[in-house]
Amino acid sequence: MSRTEYTRDVEGFGTVRVDRIDPDADAPLIHAWVNEERARFWGMNGTTVEQVREIYAHLDSLTTHHGFLVRRDDVPVGIFQTYDPEADRVSECYEVRPGDIGVHLFLAPSAAAPERGFTDALLVALLDFALTGRSRIVGEPDAANEKAVARLVRAGFELGPEVVLPEVDLPEVFIPEKRARLAFYTKG
Repeated sequence: MSRTEYTRDVEGFGTVRVDRIDPDADAPLIHAWVNEERARFWGMNGTTVEQVREIYAHLDSLTTHHGFLVRRDDVPVGIFQTYDPEADRVSECYEVRPGDIGVHLFLAPSAAAPERGFTDALLVALLDFALTGRSRIVGEPDAANEKAVARLVRAGFELGPEVVLPEVDLPEVFIPEKRARLAFYTKG
């Protein structure tokens, strides 16, 4: 069964492919990425491979939240997650509109290395993918993650207020409270 959800050729950049995360096959790679110090804002530092597998298996079981492995010319370069804001803690912090979709982006260590225009080119494809059938994207990076906030502004997001996202304590996953900066991107 193909897990590919989206493919797009970005001129001068390469082919971007978005595949649903396979928790069993992808957990070791994701574990290596999210346990680096630079990944502290992703909130998975200190996890084991099995915990990463369980988190993404839980995500894969939901109809409202989705995890994707992003590839550029078949090389994994990041994690992209989408979610229905109505079914997420962010809905307690802003007025969700019909057509909203929430996103999270994590760039892999090799993708985080400076390559002029890399993130901008990747975002062209990812924003197109996220907006399929939707009209507005909401992002909520950690307010202290200045690089992520600046990246969203460069991509055309309009900054909203800082908010406190409440903790989530489920049997499958614990997500701590987070001070976030809301950001919105409206389909043009």
